[in-house]
Amino acid sequence: MNNYAHPEVLVDTQWLAEHLDDPNLRIVEVDMSPEPYQNNHIPGAVFWNIFADLLLPDMRINLNVSAMEKLLSRSGITNDMNIVAYGSYPGTGAWIFWLLKLFGHQNIKVLNGGHQKWVVEGRPVTAELSKFPPTQYHAQPLDDHLRVLHKEIQESIDDPGRVILDVRTIEEYRGEQFLMKPPEGKERAGHIPGSIHVEHLLTLNEDGTFKSFDELKTLYHSNGITPDKEVFSYCAIGGRSGYTWFVLKYLLGYPKVRNYDGSWNEWSCLPNVAIEK
Repeated sequence: MNNYAHPEVLVDTQWLAEHLDDPNLRIVEVDMSPEPYQNNHIPGAVFWNIFADLLLPDMRINLNVSAMEKLLSRSGITNDMNIVAYGSYPGTGAWIFWLLKLFGHQNIKVLNGGHQKWVVEGRPVTAELSKFPPTQYHAQPLDDHLRVLHKEIQESIDDPGRVILDVRTIEEYRGEQFLMKPPEGKERAGHIPGSIHVEHLLTLNEDGTFKSFDELKTLYHSNGITPDKEVFSYCAIGGRSGYTWFVLKYLLGYPKVRNYDGSWNEWSCLPNVAIEK
């Protein structure tokens, strides 16, 4: 696929259509509600609710090992099973790739083009979400090589060997929005000082598929984001930045990329940190 560094982590709609009955494959649909895909689920998909299954009440990503084990077990997933992830929001599948890698799952793939391309092509859909017999999944301790904490972000401001990459919308970056809405009360909007803004959606074609290797390389290189530097991506709650981690590391082959999963949700609440607008 387009000379990506690791094309094996992507599957296209034709591949998935041919593997719908594979007993060692689990398709995971991720969204805030199953309703956007009402009567339009990919056959065999199980559903993960972003708010109920993946986030804590304070909007942090739930990184509790036991919670992830329960979610995967409930979904009928074993440690050696192949997972294909997709969602309605662009980049959801790649965020799930980062999240599952964090807990040590090896066999994860992202549906290139996601649900959007599947439906446009007239592929089979169903009104039912699948349920499978529960398993006993055993997750690994968090792989800290895939994430960066706020202290290291602070230390990296103005470091020429590191890039702090803001992948939110331009309105969020400018401080006009806070977590996708205008700031209210004591909410602090803006961006981390010195961060470079490249919105995550710029990596996608109109049909929801990833842009080519050359297009992605040009996008990031033109903004000074090159593979010789260490790149720390962030967004609002760590999802879009997890997606960007996937693009940089697995599609472009950048060797030093980590996701700041605390992202703006955390940074904006920290005492004594600088904020730019």
